[in-house]
Amino acid sequence: MTAPEAESLRIQPSASHPTAWRAQGPVVAAVALGGGAGAAARYAASLWWPAQAGGFPWTTFWVNVAGCAVIGVFMVVITEFRPAHRLVRPFFGTGVLGGFTTFSTYAVDIQKLADGGHVRTGLTYLAATPLAALTAVWLAAWSTRRVLKRRQP
Repeated sequence: MTAPEAESLRIQPSASHPTAWRAQGPVVAAVALGGGAGAAARYAASLWWPAQAGGFPWTTFWVNVAGCAVIGVFMVVITEFRPAHRLVRPFFGTGVLGGFTTFSTYAVDIQKLADGGHVRTGLTYLAATPLAALTAVWLAAWSTRRVLKRRQP
């Protein structure tokens, strides 16, 4: 292979990179701002309602269930009934609700329960959280559709 051939095989930087960043920058900022707000709300909930060591982590459980219910309502409203600004979904859906719900803490709680000898509580929590969260999304979306359809002329 000669030098000119090797040169032609190099990946050329994309001229659209600055354009892509300009388009995605506001989305990234919206997610970051929303995530900070959601995480702060979750942290506040943990301060107001601290979990007892070895007990069922009710705060994390209800935060996840409530956040999933809100996302069920939110997604129906913005996708089926009222279109929203392009940054609303990244800010609120991904950012706020993503920062508020905490499935990483859910995993850590399960590990702490198991390590502390509370295996039955950990297994109950392991099964109850996704079941309750998925049920909350489904019920909230279903209820929202029913309520909003009744209100339409």
